[in-house]
Amino acid sequence: MTAEEIRATLTLCLMASYADGEKHDREREQIREVAQGLAGDAQVNLPGLYQDVLLRRVQLPEVLGRLASPESRQLAYEMAVCVCEADGHTSAKEDAFLAQVRQAWGLGGALTTGGFDAEAQAVADAPLQAPLQTPLDASTAPATPAPHPAAADALPTTAAQRRPGSLPPAEMDRKILQASIMNGAIELLPENLSTLAIIPLQMRLVYQIGQSYGYELDRGHIKDFLATLGVGLTSQYLEQAGRKLLSGLLGKAGKGLLGGLGRQAVSSSMSFAATYALGHVANQYYAGGRTLSTDMLKDAYQHVMQDGQQLQARYLPQMQATARQLDTAKILSMVRGG
Repeated sequence: MTAEEIRATLTLCLMASYADGEKHDREREQIREVAQGLAGDAQVNLPGLYQDVLLRRVQLPEVLGRLASPESRQLAYEMAVCVCEADGHTSAKEDAFLAQVRQAWGLGGALTTGGFDAEAQAVADAPLQAPLQTPLDASTAPATPAPHPAAADALPTTAAQRRPGSLPPAEMDRKILQASIMNGAIELLPENLSTLAIIPLQMRLVYQIGQSYGYELDRGHIKDFLATLGVGLTSQYLEQAGRKLLSGLLGKAGKGLLGGLGRQAVSSSMSFAATYALGHVANQYYAGGRTLSTDMLKDAYQHVMQDGQQLQARYLPQMQATARQLDTAKILSMVRGG
């Protein structure tokens, strides 16, 4: 894609992220931080695009007119759908926004309602209760004990507060590591649905950790927990997909695995580290009887994220091996609990 097409695609995604007009201030700030964090490409100038959208200096017909080829339109539309689905079901305003895009570009039939839209909704509706599947065979599974971050153990809890868990500590560490490797592997794939699938798999991990300590969590609680840590669902998808788009990986079959080790490492490190930190902080939170303050949780998440980023290179070969076993159909089946 040209720089102008990338600018138009990212502008459309930012417009989709604000289409419902109901973003919490916390999520708006996370989206702004994503724009700042992806500011490395001067030609794209994502912070400037963010300001254009926020101040309504750009209109939808103008943005849509910058994307002419069927391929660029399809990719941009899929990204907009994923942005709307990232935090759950699309709202009526988001549906109307996507309908405007379809109408302007003449999209319809199997291309949308019966195809990608339905698949994206199925990912967003992924059941929490399904097992966390890891297609790691003997050749790709970590042979050594899973690491355990000291930063998570530093969270203050008393023996009286700690709840017994259904998994031994070493097995919980392994569970979190395998989930991190899986999400890092998924992030290596170029398809939009693959990137979107990481969010429900992270939510499922939190659900299962809570369940292991006797808590039956619902989606609302898990979303609030993620938001407390600073993990915004829409902003996380935007950051992951934005990095892929800017590096030329998104939407190009085969490029996720063949596009170069350096770019793969950058792409997978965020999902691996975020899942690793999310799992270990959730483990301490529910083991400690949910008594930790917001500031404690945020601070621990940032410290464990740093641990995860340092571990990512060690486990990149396992992520690459796992990614070679995956395709969109397998990921959809996994997310649906099949």
